[in-house]
Amino acid sequence: MIFPQIQDRQIATCRALNLWENGSALLWIEDAEDLAGGAVLGGGDFPLAAGGGGDWLGGMRTSWCGRVGLFVVAFAGVTAAGAAEEKPAVRQLTSGPRHHFFGYIGQSRTIPWNASGRHVLALETEFQDRLPGAGDAAGVCVIDTRDGNRVRVVDRTLGWNPQQGTMFYWNPAAPETQFFLNDRDPRTGKVFTVLFDLARGPGGGRVREYRFDDTPVGNGGVAQAGGYFLAINYARMARLRPVTGYKDAWDWTRGVAAPADDGIFRVDVATGEKRLIVSFAQLKAALARLPTPPPRLAERDLFINHTLNNRDGTLVYFYCRADFEGDRDKRLNVPFTVRPDGTGLTAHDIFIGGHPEWAEGSRIVGSVEDQQVVYDTEKRAIIERWGGTETFPNPGGDIALAPDGRWFVNSHREGEHNHYTFLERATGRVWRAPPVFMGQWRSGDLRLDPAPCWNRAGDAIVVPGIAADGTRQMFVIGVGR
Repeated sequence: MIFPQIQDRQIATCRALNLWENGSALLWIEDAEDLAGGAVLGGGDFPLAAGGGGDWLGGMRTSWCGRVGLFVVAFAGVTAAGAAEEKPAVRQLTSGPRHHFFGYIGQSRTIPWNASGRHVLALETEFQDRLPGAGDAAGVCVIDTRDGNRVRVVDRTLGWNPQQGTMFYWNPAAPETQFFLNDRDPRTGKVFTVLFDLARGPGGGRVREYRFDDTPVGNGGVAQAGGYFLAINYARMARLRPVTGYKDAWDWTRGVAAPADDGIFRVDVATGEKRLIVSFAQLKAALARLPTPPPRLAERDLFINHTLNNRDGTLVYFYCRADFEGDRDKRLNVPFTVRPDGTGLTAHDIFIGGHPEWAEGSRIVGSVEDQQVVYDTEKRAIIERWGGTETFPNPGGDIALAPDGRWFVNSHREGEHNHYTFLERATGRVWRAPPVFMGQWRSGDLRLDPAPCWNRAGDAIVVPGIAADGTRQMFVIGVGR
């Protein structure tokens, strides 16, 4: 992004890291001259802008952020989108020195805000440069948007990772005060799910812990209408897909390629009853019946990702996978659907890529051949195409559909930024938000996925990003109406 006011002042390199709705921009400036009264600001030791509080430069106010070349710039009379005031704007929700993040879009209709919109869920951590071990606790936080975005730690969890967080989900039966999270027992290493209530006691408390000693599983997807959640074995995930598992958790399936006592469980929220609705043994048998069965099926350790409940609670979409830590060409990755009662297990021959998101009924949004498409799981056919790379630079990127279905957001990485493209389904209007800085965290187990999550009104998303002080924080992108 080019800023002519800065170019006119002979700055050699200027890149926008973030833009905010108050008209501020976070800039990285290299080898600059004449920025503060003619001082040379290149080569390592930038002085504070004159007067300590910043100077005006061509209609912009500059302020020092404590790091070489990193400036916050407020543009006089310009919106954060740089043009029409209706376009999306970005503002920072949390701040350092600790890291704050929500997680990712691993459950359908994942909403960080509670029912009234006052509280936003977040994890708080001391580090971002490694995967957490068994003893690394994260703070379970609520952000009070009516009290200056004050962050309050209400609990702690040992069941989390940088990509997924702790699988937060507000309880659909009590979305103002109750939410789910995952945890693990510090003594046994066994994973379990927690139902937490902000209204319990003076600071909130745990209403229930869903512990299963024989098969310790954690929430993998709450039913959108409530009543139950799908649960998976995060210890098995830690072995086979470390970025989505809980390191050193207790795994009863070690050494078993396709266990009959593991797979997708359904847990009743009210009674705590657990039932296995599809096992890895069943999935192995289903894969063997495909017209072209995967090679080496007998020896491959299967795992499950993305257990997605559809909007009306009649279908679950998921991937059966294997060998994701090796050569991409040798991965096993087959999409399935199953009904929540365990019937109707179906392998799909059309692969919907990315992180799919349920639309209405049996229709799910994903990517096929560089197109953003809608796939009907009942008809087993692509029924809509929303655009290719000319609209969505990466149709296989992280996506989310607003709760009311009006807006769709797709995301992609480019350089050191995450980018977000909004589509209004009824009109076909496309808006692009200002980029959000992710810095060095572009790939690997510690990558900063774009992971957009809508609010309940469908007019803003929360996303992760790197703040001026280098910490991982949460940002809100508002969508103009």
